Amino acid sequence: MPPSPSRASTRVRRRNRTIAAAAVGLAAIITTVLAFTLDDGAAEPVKQGSAADARTPDARASALLALARRDADDPLAVGDADAPVVMIEYSDFQCPYCGKFARDTEPELIRSYVDKGVLRIEWRNFPIFGEESEQAARAAWAAGRQGKFWEFHDQAYSKTHRKNTGAFSTDKLTAMAKAAGVTDLDTFRSDMDSDEARTAVERDRTEGFDVGVTSTPAFLVNEIPVLGAQSAGTFKQAIESAAKAAQ
Repeated sequence: MPPSPSRASTRVRRRNRTIAAAAVGLAAIITTVLAFTLDDGAAEPVKQGSAADARTPDARASALLALARRDADDPLAVGDADAPVVMIEYSDFQCPYCGKFARDTEPELIRSYVDKGVLRIEWRNFPIFGEESEQAARAAWAAGRQGKFWEFHDQAYSKTHRKNTGAFSTDKLTAMAKAAGVTDLDTFRSDMDSDEARTAVERDRTEGFDVGVTSTPAFLVNEIPVLGAQSAGTFKQAIESAAKAAQ
């Protein structure tokens, strides 16, 4: 029997209060740690709440640092598991600004910091633009099962597509997987449609909502938030600041 309207609305209100409280904490960190310039609508700012977060700044920072999974076998991560800086990236494959970051900035960060053992990048699927975003997220996870997540990531972001117009249909995603070097395409399709894929994607998305992410791309560089497809210089400043603090 479906829940009564009153119960359902109570759960929605409770979830909204939880997300709003988390957003207040993240917005406070953004205000005090780093001033953001959001270029060309690269992301919408997290909305500032009216009530102050009850936790101390040190407790907030510790909670954000604890989000890094540092799993050496995580196929959706690149870089040493014990790197001093972890950048968590919340992204959607249909987001044009996520694609801009993937093409223009991420390769430079990998060369300058990941390859030198300073930075680890951990991907989180954060699909917010509808059914094809959901399917692309599951496909990326499925490609990761065969060790080809980052190759699939590059294929998916190779160009900008209009949202929910078929660019991330099952056939198109399978073609991307093949181009990325996924060899067992039957298993890929099975994994993409599995409950395990849905659970993994929902885990990432819930984590993002819990820390107040409302738009993509959004990043945590250790405990430093960065919103939108910012310049390479903005990311470098955050990475170097986090690396210095971690010494």
